[in-house]
Amino acid sequence: MNTIEKLFAYLTLFFLMAACSQDDVHRSALLQYDEQIDEIIARMTLEEKVNMLHGKHLFSSAGVERLGIADMKYTDGPFGIREELHSDSWQPLGIENDRATFFPTGSALAATWSPELACEYGKAMAIEARLRGKDMVLGPSINIQRIPTGGRTYEYLSEDPFLSARLSVGYTKGMQDQGVAACLKHYALNNQENNRGRVNVVVGERAMHEIYLPPFRAAVEEADAFGVMSAYNKVNGWWCAENEILLTQILRNDWGFAGMVISDWGGTHSTVESVESGLNVEMPGKKYMGEALLDSVKAGVVSEEVIDRRVREILRVRMAIQPIPEDEANREVASQPAQQKVAYDVAARSIVLLKNDGILPLALDRRPVIAVIGDNATQTMAKGGIGAGVKTPYEVAPLDGLKNKVADRAEIVYARGYQSAPFRFGRRFWNKTAEELEEMRKEQERAALDLKKEALEVAAKADIVLFIGGNNRTVESEGFDRRDIFLPSGQDELVRSIAEVNPNIVTVLVSGAPNDLNVVQPLSKALLLSWFNGSEGGNAMADVLLGNSSPGGRLPFTLPMKLDDSPAYALGNYPQGEQGSDIFANLVAGKKDDSRKADTIKPGNDPNTAIYSEESLVGYRWFDTKNVPVMYPFGYGLTYASFEYSDLTTKKNKFGKNDVISLTFDLENTGNMPADEVVQAYVHRVNPSVEWPYKELKAFSRVTLQPGERKNVSLDIPVKSLMYWNESLQVWAHDPCTLELFVGASAGDIRLKKEVILR
Repeated sequence: MNTIEKLFAYLTLFFLMAACSQDDVHRSALLQYDEQIDEIIARMTLEEKVNMLHGKHLFSSAGVERLGIADMKYTDGPFGIREELHSDSWQPLGIENDRATFFPTGSALAATWSPELACEYGKAMAIEARLRGKDMVLGPSINIQRIPTGGRTYEYLSEDPFLSARLSVGYTKGMQDQGVAACLKHYALNNQENNRGRVNVVVGERAMHEIYLPPFRAAVEEADAFGVMSAYNKVNGWWCAENEILLTQILRNDWGFAGMVISDWGGTHSTVESVESGLNVEMPGKKYMGEALLDSVKAGVVSEEVIDRRVREILRVRMAIQPIPEDEANREVASQPAQQKVAYDVAARSIVLLKNDGILPLALDRRPVIAVIGDNATQTMAKGGIGAGVKTPYEVAPLDGLKNKVADRAEIVYARGYQSAPFRFGRRFWNKTAEELEEMRKEQERAALDLKKEALEVAAKADIVLFIGGNNRTVESEGFDRRDIFLPSGQDELVRSIAEVNPNIVTVLVSGAPNDLNVVQPLSKALLLSWFNGSEGGNAMADVLLGNSSPGGRLPFTLPMKLDDSPAYALGNYPQGEQGSDIFANLVAGKKDDSRKADTIKPGNDPNTAIYSEESLVGYRWFDTKNVPVMYPFGYGLTYASFEYSDLTTKKNKFGKNDVISLTFDLENTGNMPADEVVQAYVHRVNPSVEWPYKELKAFSRVTLQPGERKNVSLDIPVKSLMYWNESLQVWAHDPCTLELFVGASAGDIRLKKEVILR
């Protein structure tokens, strides 16, 4: 074959694959309104069109009253409907009916490994949003958990794109089925909070398509998401709010997204580039897409056709979502028993049992003395840190949950043990002298010693110590990442001291993200991760501790032996430098945003460049491929039962690119109480033509079994889901090879294996 023939064959293949790709593009239900929208746009003035493309108030953008088009009303999610604020300030309105259910946060939802629960979660959120008169919820938050220290790890779902995608689809479907638009965020690669308003993410196309975009793609293509929020950061040199590759080429052209894109608050940086690249609404102001945009159209710099396109995309969502009249909103408290039940169900199924030496479930037949020690036993997590919180009618803290469930079957004695709030040199210390600051530090040290002394006295007299530790919503927060993953406030030292007077320790960590467990793990007879678990978190935790329900959560991320083992840290990619001021914090405080300083720094000298050189080796993919030991693997979690796997089969042994690999196996509960097992299927490529991680999650199912019950479980893996992004051809490509199927209880506990051929 000569050079011209080769070139012709290559071009033919390219256009054939592109054509096939176009045939598969999702067709949104929003397109049904276009004929009606044409008539509306024809009646609109240019000024009315531009007026729709920016914020009207802090959480709304304008409609056209003259034409009966209502404003779009947004509300913060993703784990509860934010309280009502004044139109143009961050001050609460101060009404009573805006109390909403605090749902377990993102990592807790992900720990359920249940798309069905995610759907119920989305429905419950939407019901409350409608009672509050909202059109669009700013959620779900579905960025990949790239670093263990990430400030929003608690809000995001998982380190794995497949698990995140399945939950994102459930959440989005549930929400939109109830008449509220979901707004997927933060698109895309917002994987760190430090300098998020400046950082330029440098990532390979294959890693972007295979790891970081799948949750967004699935929610668009399978759940027909109506809204997307552009992230603060840059991707490969372009701000996300003006990134044509992300907003037009991928989101709209490749995935068929037909809805509207809004900027993160204060995340717009241009006029022409933003509107032409695919941004619909600048939030919350009109610096770039107000008068400046109007002038650009009048000057012929931006065509009115582009404006019409952006307006059309907004109107599609407006036509699909029925507005709630102002006088019908907030008539009753949004949080109702049905939604609170969903919050409980998610919480109860999210709790991860990491270790149990037989001390759980707690035996109360002899009315034991239980020492409950830890500030997190009484702390609530609905609010805290920077960013969204929930004004909830109630939140059951762990201590209250225990008291509710134990009643008089045990004596519960509480000691605070440690003080959560760290000593900070914040604004309230500015006018203090050095001597005064030193005295404050000494006072805090004395207080810590007193708390520790009380805790040890209580522990020494108890039959069982229930240590409630972990982080809180001040330690884990939007706007900054943690410096490390150690338990804060001297918790490790406190547990060491407790162990000297009472070895019967059950540790419950209330955290949304990984902690270093090297101290508490060997000193605890049982160890659980209980998350920021919502309004019903304390009740759910108590039911698990007492055996009223078996723990059913599984880790949605890897717990490393130490922080430096995780990929971004091991490769020196993170942190990139000192943290600057945060773009959103500046917005709330009314300070001038300095995030555009990044534009003036020469490439190569920019401390705000995040280079993702680990490529696709994120989370367990890194640990498995590099043979790095972990504290607990992705997908791990114990129950009060035990399970046996057997007889893995497939209907055939060779599969083409349009086939589905259907695998079946038997699962039996060999324990003595009902429990859920989360069965997980991973694929390992034996002789691939391109590089792959050692294994990848491709199917899972949550299975409930009674004692002694056996079920034949089926899992499906479409071969199309095994494709890779071919950077040369810019298409998804098939990689024929021998494939080893792994089935087990976690990434580190593979029970069954079978080889098949991809052809």
